[in-house]
Amino acid sequence: MLLALNNMSVSESKCNGSVNAELRGVSVSLMTEHDLLEVVEIEQSSVLSRWGWNAYHAELRSENRNLMWVARLNESLRTDDELIAGYIVARLGAGELHINNLAVRENHRQQGIATLLLTRILAEARSAGAFAAFLEVRAGNAVAQAFYERFGFQIVGRRRNYYPEPREDALIMSLGMIGKP
Repeated sequence: MLLALNNMSVSESKCNGSVNAELRGVSVSLMTEHDLLEVVEIEQSSVLSRWGWNAYHAELRSENRNLMWVARLNESLRTDDELIAGYIVARLGAGELHINNLAVRENHRQQGIATLLLTRILAEARSAGAFAAFLEVRAGNAVAQAFYERFGFQIVGRRRNYYPEPREDALIMSLGMIGKP
């Protein structure tokens, strides 16, 4: 379900365990229905499990809509086709955050955008009282695994043949959030 990061460098925007609320030319805001076409476009160009417009739209109408964020390009970086650089979607239940999808457009990777999005969703979950975060990542995506490990996520399990296209196992990663800033 997760992460289209082939060459993401996390350290460039991470400082003392925190990330600036805004990167140069990029701001993070709640996803809206107007963002969905671009979100689906980013999803389709990534190695994510396919949700599609209808699933994102339904999620926007759910109680988890506050866990759907986009990285917006400010006017200096925008083109007519690209207003969104990346997005993250998660759900919160029983005190656990489940990160469903995180993706950044290929031409905006290595700029700290995934770090900004993940930091934001973890902060939102902590504010809501979450004590743990979970996600699935492709077993063959070492870059994504390393990215999450930098945040303290650890591999805790495996789901055999979880991803249908291409067929691949998922690694389950978890982060304990109690007592962490």
